[in-house]
Amino acid sequence: MSLGPSIPTAEGSLSIGSFADPLLVDPDPALLSAVVEAYRETAPDLVDPDLRALRVVADRDPDAVSAPADLPTLTVLATPTAFESVTNGFRDAARLAGLTAAEAVEPLALAEPQPNVILAGDATGCVLVEAASDAVRWYRVGDDPRLRDRYAAVVTNADPYRLRTPSRRRVYDAFRERSSGAVAGDVIRLLDPGPALSADHPVGPRTRAYAVGARHGVHDRTLRRACEDAGLGSPSTFTRIKRRLIDAGLVETERVPRPVGRPRERVVATGRLQRPPLEGVADAIRESLGE
Repeated sequence: MSLGPSIPTAEGSLSIGSFADPLLVDPDPALLSAVVEAYRETAPDLVDPDLRALRVVADRDPDAVSAPADLPTLTVLATPTAFESVTNGFRDAARLAGLTAAEAVEPLALAEPQPNVILAGDATGCVLVEAASDAVRWYRVGDDPRLRDRYAAVVTNADPYRLRTPSRRRVYDAFRERSSGAVAGDVIRLLDPGPALSADHPVGPRTRAYAVGARHGVHDRTLRRACEDAGLGSPSTFTRIKRRLIDAGLVETERVPRPVGRPRERVVATGRLQRPPLEGVADAIRESLGE
């Protein structure tokens, strides 16, 4: 039987679910990454769904996404620096966003570092000390049933940590609803390079998403609304991106007449953005922008 998400320890593993209402205090980036990975291994379709899983849920009921009943809900009280260290890459940040959206993890901002790293529940608590070895593992030290109570006020007064990256499911659902499953699938594929794709990447997530829409000939307003719904940025952000791509000769617009009202504007890929297969799009954009 699976123990659910567990922290690797020198003695084996420590099940997070063995703590009632678990609280993790002041984890360093290595421990926080290990926790997210443990949840990903336990519930991959929730944390890091592939395209098949995204399509299945979208076809069934996208509003019904929730954490499995036996998945522990973990409150994480960490410094902004720790959160930033594990969310630098788009894929890694999207995993934590998926846990947060499903209410499997509640990230709270810790104002000041604490003397010890704590994992505590209603009935017991312990200190986690990193083991001095090649493998990243921790020692469990102590057994204090009052440990969680000592942090009650800190938890109550802590502000939620706001993630700036959306989950993969939010991105897929937004583009599917506003446009089509084909557009949504290509957006996800182009956002998949992994940790190297940071928010300030020369061809970052916003530019990639807009480029996919252009390759599919999506209406400009529809595309900007999809990007906004996906949590990738505001419509004005994508107006600036469109202008950069137009100036680089990668995108142009076409007027689409309507029976009533003003014509709509379609975004169309041209030149180097139109020709390459999807996996070559980022390189084509970077070279055209001179980045």
